[in-house]
Formats: sequence, structure tokens, C-alpha cells
Amino acid sequence: MTERPTNDDVWLVIPVYNEGTVIRDVLIEAASTFPNIVCVDDGSSDDSVAQILSAAAEAGRVTAHGGIHLVRHPVNLGQGAAIQTGVEYARARRGAEYFVTFDADGQHRVDDVVTMVNRLRSEPVDIVVGTRFADGRDESVPALRKMVLRTVVFLSPRTRRLGLSDAHNGLRAFNKTVADKLDLLMAGMSHASEFVALIDHHHWRVAEQPVTILYTDYSRAKGQSLINGVNIVADGLLHGRMRR
Repeated sequence: MTERPTNDDVWLVIPVYNEGTVIRDVLIEAASTFPNIVCVDDGSSDDSVAQILSAAAEAGRVTAHGGIHLVRHPVNLGQGAAIQTGVEYARARRGAEYFVTFDADGQHRVDDVVTMVNRLRSEPVDIVVGTRFADGRDESVPALRKMVLRTVVFLSPRTRRLGLSDAHNGLRAFNKTVADKLDLLMAGMSHASEFVALIDHHHWRVAEQPVTILYTDYSRAKGQSLINGVNIVADGLLHGRMRR
């Protein structure tokens, strides 16, 4: 009987900004499968830090090793900066081989992460990117979000050349080769397009993995506005031409 991987060599990197309502539950669920987690609080003004610390205490009781780690930005720097901080922290930990960017709002599924990490272990790829646009899974994607994301791909020759259908999907799993060279300079949401540019520049071997995004009333209220959509399209126009 083959033993199930312990995932001791995997680190989840979770950027957190004012997610006090949900972050504790997200962490407790994730820690049951992935014991090594670093949360980067990006200058939250709510009780996110208290909820992270509460989850860390609980996870310490339900996991024999690993733990939930907290790094704090004194001011809000943006998601890209938080991810970069988290990856730098995680890649310095002994035994860290695989890294996953994971949202704090409950949209990502732990089961999808397991599949993505297993592909890194067994296939000749450096990075696995989640996609909402496979196997008919896009039915759950809000109409505005779907239109925006497809527009970004249409406007980015680099994204199409790499065969990516969902460049702004925040669920990514990658190996230490990627982590050691990752250098996100775009602090905000532009980091998603910068990630694509880095994949192209470094010739990292990339694959897509169909994933299910859990759109709740909470997550819809936070990120589906028209202005957010315009910003994502503008980002795609600007950084689709970016060269590293």
C-alpha cells in the first residue's frame, strides 16, 4: 500500500487583507491537509490578525507538526507584495520544495491544491495554474468576471502563446525553481500578469489544472465590481506587453 504524501514539503502562501470574517475557517480547513502555511497580513484594519492567531492555536492542536505562520506588513502594499513576502518567507524554511498561492476568502478548494501538488511531484512541470474555463466549470463564474477574464486573454498574445486560459486565477502551485527566482515587482493585482511574464521569461514549464472556484455572497461582494473589471482589463493591456 502506497503511503499518502505528508505534504511537509509544501507551503501555502496566503495574502490576507481584511478577511477576519472567514480567514479562521479557511486556515483550519487548509491546515488539516497542508500543515505549513504562511499568512501575510497586508495592513488589515479588522480582526484578521486575531483570527489568524486563533487558527494557529487551533491548528497546533490538530496537527502534529508544521504550523500557521504570520508575517505582517505595517501598511497595505497590495496582493502582489504580500505574495512576494510570503514566498520569500516560505522558501527560506528547511525542506520547502513546493509552494501554493491560496486566497484568504474561501474561494479555493484544498482538494484542487492536492491535485496540483501531485502533478508537480509526478510530471515534468515547474508551475501548475488553476483554470475556471475547462470542463464546463465556468458556469459558476459571475458573468462580468467571465467577460473580463476572457477579454484579458484575448488582449494578451503572451498568455495565449503559453496556452493559459485563466491568467488571473490566484490558485497556483510551483516548485522551488520558480520560488527561488520569483521577483514580483508589481505590488497590486498587476502581479497576475507579471506572473505570466515571468513564466515566459524564465521558460518555466507550465500546465493548467481545472479547478472549482467557490463564489459565495461574501466573495462576490468583495471583488466583482465594474471598476475592478476595468482595472483587470487595463492591467492585461499594459502588462501583456511587458518584457522581463
